[in-house]
Amino acid sequence: MQKTFADAVFRNGRIYTSNRRQPWATSAAVRAGRFVAVGEEHDIAPFIGERTAIIDLSGRMAMAGIIDIHNHIMMGGQADLYELRFSSSHSIAKIANAVHKAASAAKPGAWIVGGQFGNNLLADLNTAESFALLDAASLGHPVVLRDDSYHNRWASSAALRLAGVGHDTPNPTDGEIGRDLKSGRLTGLMIEAASGLVERALAASGHYTAEMDRAAVARSISVLNAHGVTAFVDAASMEPIMAALKGLDDRGELTAWAVCAMPVVEPGFMFGKAGTDLFEVREQFRSVHVKPDYAKMFLDGVPGAKTAAFHEPYVADPVRGCCFRGATMMNVPELISWIGRCEKLGLAAKIHCAGDASVTQALDAVDVVRSFNGPTQLVHHIAHASYIAPDDIPRFAELGVAADLSPIIWYPTVFLEAHKAAMGAERAERFWPNKDLKDAGALMAGGSDWPVIPIPDPWQGIEGMVTRQNPTGDFPGKSLWAEQALDLATVIDIYTIDAARAAGLSQTIGSIEVGKSADLIVLDQMIFDIPPDRLADTRVEMTFFEGRKVYERG
Repeated sequence: MQKTFADAVFRNGRIYTSNRRQPWATSAAVRAGRFVAVGEEHDIAPFIGERTAIIDLSGRMAMAGIIDIHNHIMMGGQADLYELRFSSSHSIAKIANAVHKAASAAKPGAWIVGGQFGNNLLADLNTAESFALLDAASLGHPVVLRDDSYHNRWASSAALRLAGVGHDTPNPTDGEIGRDLKSGRLTGLMIEAASGLVERALAASGHYTAEMDRAAVARSISVLNAHGVTAFVDAASMEPIMAALKGLDDRGELTAWAVCAMPVVEPGFMFGKAGTDLFEVREQFRSVHVKPDYAKMFLDGVPGAKTAAFHEPYVADPVRGCCFRGATMMNVPELISWIGRCEKLGLAAKIHCAGDASVTQALDAVDVVRSFNGPTQLVHHIAHASYIAPDDIPRFAELGVAADLSPIIWYPTVFLEAHKAAMGAERAERFWPNKDLKDAGALMAGGSDWPVIPIPDPWQGIEGMVTRQNPTGDFPGKSLWAEQALDLATVIDIYTIDAARAAGLSQTIGSIEVGKSADLIVLDQMIFDIPPDRLADTRVEMTFFEGRKVYERG
């Protein structure tokens, strides 16, 4: 009988497998995109033939491809390719300067789209003076700038006119149109659902073409591969996103596993079919690597804008008074109904919950659904599981709900400063109880929330989970709730095998073991042998997807 040899073998490496039965190996063999042997040199030797490609790791560390449990694949690519980018630490004056430079170079009437201003600027932007500064900088162009949460916008007068927003325009449901507290005049600040008024005008303008959308998705995949990401969950997949992913896969150009979470209602930043109408067409986008198997629900907003729902009130302010706690965008019966319907369709739910009251409500709803639907193999997600009431922490494991840890802000950041202003420092710093979740047996999965995080670099998140300090050097000497730090092995699981479980793909990806997809990355340093504060310096030397090299560092 003719022996079937491997297409490729990796040898002479320090391979961390994320397989607890066999944590380390030196070699692995690949055939038809799957691992067929993992172990030592003698284990792969029988698989080497004349045509087998040999990849000598030369003692370098390799590990399973990273899984990003939460990103926005098209928006990330658009931001990278087409938009004005500036730091969230920019002052209003610096933002205006950046806009003026872009406006001076833009074609007449062209939109200027960019970001991302810090949540901590919201109050300062909501003035007639700041609005006048933006208008002067825009040179008559329609301008829309997104904040660092991507939930809020700052728009020029020209953009508001195109959106049909005037002095008498009422606030939309779940949104607020910014007005100067002294004069009542528009300020261009658009909070939550109000952002959708400007985003819809941008979409209607044809600023982004279908070709640009496809290029943005392709660009995003290459960026993710360069950071060692070989699978992701797109957290708000509308038809154009799924179509672009399916098109890439049909052409053999999709170099990552793509799980799609389809919104149950039209979000304020993307438009088209949602909910049942979108679910009904999802199978036309399914392919070998595209899995439209999740539904996305937005339960609240973000703490910095005081749109997240909390058990305790925010700091008093002139607009909301002394006892404002935020509100959820669905009531419990509505959420129960959606989760129940999704389960019947075989869809797991990814539920945006930025405040602890929304987390409680989501867990309550899952608990009720379990009572009438019975056990399920589906893994629902609490997205942005960061502020959690202590009594709710054990409920994640009890209900089989995964904690989606995104965005990468579990250390001191500008985000946290905005939260302190909104909530008070003591409450704001009880942020990301990762160790408590681990001790309670919760399934955790790491994500970027790109482009909320401007670069989807998981190594920033990995270091931050271990140290609880900002890996960029910002906020030196400060840490965030240091008692919630995790050990490195746990964090690597959170980004690999545990994320695969959360994504419903643990039989296919997440670890280096026989039968699984040959998704492997080679690193420039042995991460278990270095000080924790050097983890973010890690660079990916090569990324392999199904045994095929899809990235090599230049």
